[in-house]
Formats: sequence, C-alpha cells, structure tokens
Amino acid sequence: MIYFFSDVHLGLGTREEYRHREDILLDFLAMIRHDCERLYIVGDLFDYWFEYKTVVPKYFFRTITALYNLRRDGIAIEYLMGNHDFGHHTFFRDELDIPIHTDDITTTLHGKSFYIAHGDGKAYNDTGYLILRAILRNRFAQTLYGVLHPDIGIGLASNTSKSSRSYTDRKEYGTRDGLLDFAEKKITEGFDYVVMGHRHLAQMRQCGTGYYVNLGHWLSMPATYGLFDGNAMHLQQFPANAVKTNTFY
Repeated sequence: MIYFFSDVHLGLGTREEYRHREDILLDFLAMIRHDCERLYIVGDLFDYWFEYKTVVPKYFFRTITALYNLRRDGIAIEYLMGNHDFGHHTFFRDELDIPIHTDDITTTLHGKSFYIAHGDGKAYNDTGYLILRAILRNRFAQTLYGVLHPDIGIGLASNTSKSSRSYTDRKEYGTRDGLLDFAEKKITEGFDYVVMGHRHLAQMRQCGTGYYVNLGHWLSMPATYGLFDGNAMHLQQFPANAVKTNTFY
C-alpha cells in the first residue's frame, strides 16, 4: 500500500489544539505501519519549520520519532516541501533518511504514472505568492535566518507562515480552479494520477483517462488521506468513525 497525506499544519493554533492533532496523526502512522510500502508527505506537515545546524523545533519530536521508526522498519518516505514548511535543509535527509523534495515529483508506482505536487503557486493570478516563495527559499535569505538565535529565527518562521496564510485567505481564486486545470493538463500529457494538497478541499475527480486527487487537510476530523492499493487510488478518512468537527484555520 502507498499512502499520501498533506496539510496537517502542526504548530497551527494553541499547543493543546495541535498536540491533539498530532495525537491523531501518530495513530494514523501506527495504523499504516503494518502494510505501508511507501509514504508521501505532500507538504505542510508543519505550519512552520526552520532548522539550524544543531537545532530543530522541539515541539514536533513525537512526529519526527514516529517517522524515524517507519524508516527503520524499511518503509520509504518522501517529503514534498509545502508553502509553510519551507525551512528544511539536511535534518530529515541526514538524520531520518527521508529526502526533501523542493520541486514536484513525477514517478511510476505499480505501473501507474503519478504527478505529485503540493499545489502552491498553481492557482491563477498567483504571481505575488510565487515571488514570496522565491524570497523565502532564497539561499541568502535563509542564511540570514541562520545567524539569528533559534528562538528568534523559529519565531520569525512562525510569523512568516502566518503571513503566507493571510495572503492565501485574502486571495480571490476566481471561478476556475487552477489546481484542477493544472491536473487536467498533466493528465493529457499522460499521467494517470495528479495528487495535490494546499487547497484544503478533499476531492477525487476523473479527468479524461486519469484522476485528479486533492488530499484535503487535517485541521478538522475526520482527516483525509490518499491510498493507492497498486490498482487504484482511494480517498479515505481517518479516524474512519470520527464525528465531524469544526475546521480550525
């Protein structure tokens, strides 16, 4: 089984709120442990992430440990950077053996071709965000972050994440869904599945010969995730019996 999830946004809200969200994520990671051959984290696992040479945010150690244990069991994990967890460098690669992808992923899984993207920058009229992303991921800008005391630098990363969220909340996306149109284009190029997150709107839609899958989010329960069983992709809920809760943004 191959699993996909995105937009957990650990660090968003109060400590109590996102710790509860992390508890559910840890239950999910424990559930998939027995049959998962590969896991794709499709961006924004954290609402902010910035690491230093010897320091990483401490509040997420339980999730980091769970991912490490999956890797130790031989489960492949790939992490696609989102628009909030932009401050990744070498920690996940060197300490957890989890590669961090800064660009979209194209791959073949059990004979099916996948295009995997977080989805940021693919909405129409998103030039402002693309400029912001280029600045945030600029090596010089991140070097400046790196000379700050971690308490200050991680605090700035959190504030930058809030600015990105504010921009997204104010943005007028128009009548056309740019992510869907992007997916349709990729399917005409021959991809069987286009998998994204970012919009916090879970959906699976057939487009010609392929499917567009948006993984939704974990900001309310039940959360949504993708499961590819080797033959077909499925969009599922976790916990399966959860009572619907209000979305926290």
